[in-house]
Amino acid sequence: MGLFSFFSKDKQESLDKGLEKSKTSFFSRLTKALVGKTNVDSEVLDNLEEILVTSDVGVETTLKIIKRIEERVARDKFVSTAELNTLLQEETAALLTENNTGEYADFEVPSTGTPYVIMVVGVNGVGKTTTIGKLAVQFKKNGKKVLLGAADTFRAAAVDQLTLWAGRAGVPIVSQGMGADPASVAFEAVKAGLEQQVDVVIIDTAGRLHNKINLMNELSKIKRVMQKVIPNAPHEVLLVLDASTGQNAIEQCRQFTLATEVTALALTKLDGTAKGGVVLGISDEFKIPVKYIGIGERPEDLQIFNKQAFVSSLFGKA
Repeated sequence: MGLFSFFSKDKQESLDKGLEKSKTSFFSRLTKALVGKTNVDSEVLDNLEEILVTSDVGVETTLKIIKRIEERVARDKFVSTAELNTLLQEETAALLTENNTGEYADFEVPSTGTPYVIMVVGVNGVGKTTTIGKLAVQFKKNGKKVLLGAADTFRAAAVDQLTLWAGRAGVPIVSQGMGADPASVAFEAVKAGLEQQVDVVIIDTAGRLHNKINLMNELSKIKRVMQKVIPNAPHEVLLVLDASTGQNAIEQCRQFTLATEVTALALTKLDGTAKGGVVLGISDEFKIPVKYIGIGERPEDLQIFNKQAFVSSLFGKA
């Protein structure tokens, strides 16, 4: 069963529903492009290329996928248009594998001997704080002791929202209110996590991008003070992006990777957009694993990203 074994029928159905807009948009255009065609030729591939680019997969990633399919067509001599869908799924999944995306088990964290510290970054409005809350629910459901740190002290709403999620998830939170020093909050949260012997500490951070230097300095300071408590913290820097913004999400990823070392991605709001292809483009361009995807409002709608399930849902026949 491998990596697919933990991906239940219910999760697959939720994913299918969440990606419905992306899938419908893709298939309506592909169906038109294949009218009157029985085999995959250069015209079909040109049309597929245009469809993938306009689905926010991105130019470079699209060209890689098309090249892979071209090589398969040349090798197999004749490929019917009915087989194109399967080919697209296989080659896209292979590309994600090369980028180390889709290799995670269910909500687990590595054993470190200390709390596993996740620093969450991302601009305001992408669903960052909500994602942290949903993560807390999912980790706790999976038997983990979780603690939250409200280090996005730039906005009172962020602190209040995270406090609300902590109550909903039934997990402790370290908060010093709006205007507090973010690094101080992070320090106290990691210290409390160590003292309380929790499994996971999740630190929210401010989402300002107007000045990259300030952002870089702030995130570096937060890291330094956490490392006074746990030398290798944070173990993970999770960048949250709003998939519905398409190419803007790619630009945000570019800015944050310049400001700090991002180790994993979470793509939110996939259920409200036809831009699901952006997941493929971001993973390929930045070689950063997509770890979580958001496909709805409920905590269980935050899923571990599974490449096979994703490409099957995005490109599989309706």
